[in-house]
Amino acid sequence: MGKLSIVLGLAALMLGGCAINRDIMFKTPRDYQFDTASDTLERQFKIQPDDILTFRMYANDGFKMVDMVNEENLSMTNANRIQFSYLVYPDGHAKLPVVGNVPVGGLTIREAEQLLEQRYATYYQKPFVLLSVSNRRVVVFPGGGGDAKVVMLENNNTSLLEVLARAGGIAKRGDARRVKLFRKDGDKRKVMQFDLSDIENLKYADVVLQADDIVYVQPNAEIARGILSEVTPLVTLLTSAVLVLGIIQTFK
Repeated sequence: MGKLSIVLGLAALMLGGCAINRDIMFKTPRDYQFDTASDTLERQFKIQPDDILTFRMYANDGFKMVDMVNEENLSMTNANRIQFSYLVYPDGHAKLPVVGNVPVGGLTIREAEQLLEQRYATYYQKPFVLLSVSNRRVVVFPGGGGDAKVVMLENNNTSLLEVLARAGGIAKRGDARRVKLFRKDGDKRKVMQFDLSDIENLKYADVVLQADDIVYVQPNAEIARGILSEVTPLVTLLTSAVLVLGIIQTFK
């Protein structure tokens, strides 16, 4: 009985340290209320805090920017251009030269360009503004476990499907029925879930991602493989223990 107790104790110790599917994050209960993913989800990129704006401005509606026929005009174009990079502060304002604080948070790129053109019209003749965001990125977990990727949003209207494609697609272990999107909303994050396995939900594949979004594809639980990986060392230990006990009995 004492030897059996030792073996059972070892078995309990092994099972107590079981690590089956511990790589699955952000688990939600069956009755979890996800934020509503309606048909009116934004299809355009919106500027938000911590974005870095690359700002270029030309006078005369950008006339000299497109009038680049020879070296002389090219030099005139460079002299006519102003280019800066500025941070969007937590309150949604960006501090720009001459005009000061401008509320650009929540605006599309084109809306922000039009606002800046209005502000600079007081100081320049028919200003033409070009604006872009240089530091936008999202984190993607494709569903394989341990294979997260950071994807830069190089285009203004990068969709959910495009980001998944850049991350290598949904991993073999990933569940296309449970694609979660975590999006900043003030001090909190909205949690939305999409079923991309259904063609009826193709509209959600076109959701435009924002900077600092997190896309998490829920991995399928590999219970059988997990149990096997946990049980194999235990079986090996028990086999060794039985062999040792057999040898001890033989010498007795």
